[in-house]
Amino acid sequence: MESDEHRSRIESEAPQPRAVPASSVEPVPSQTVLEAVRAVEHPRCFVCNPENPDGLKLRFRVQADGSVVAFFPCRSVYQSYPATLHGGITSALLDAAMTNALFSIGIVAVTAELSVRFVAPVSLDRGAVVVGTIEKTSSHPLYYVRAELQQDRKTLARASAKFLVRDAV
Repeated sequence: MESDEHRSRIESEAPQPRAVPASSVEPVPSQTVLEAVRAVEHPRCFVCNPENPDGLKLRFRVQADGSVVAFFPCRSVYQSYPATLHGGITSALLDAAMTNALFSIGIVAVTAELSVRFVAPVSLDRGAVVVGTIEKTSSHPLYYVRAELQQDRKTLARASAKFLVRDAV
């Protein structure tokens, strides 16, 4: 029969479970969280709010890989050069994709730095897909995010950005 002293010694030598700090747990993207945060924090957003009568009304969807995706019709009203989507609209779409990626994990942040690479012209009157992905979430209040705009599965523009938590601004 095992003595209480022996059992206590074995238990004290056994590896003890460690508490994991909340900041080291990666948040899981959620469609419900994205929509709730967007409704409160972006009530009239030109790009992503469905209630803005003059807006683009993009609907971002959380994907299995954690990215967010939206479809954009690239209508001719958004033209710059002939048959080409305006670069400012392209930049706004990329920025919104990154913002919504953060919304999907409950982060409310503003763009602190945005770098856009225009790879090829985005054609009008053809649909495009914009995808936003979080790169790093561990450096609160700073987050690194990226996005791509694609037509026919080809990347025509990409962006990387640093976002700062809104309360930290």
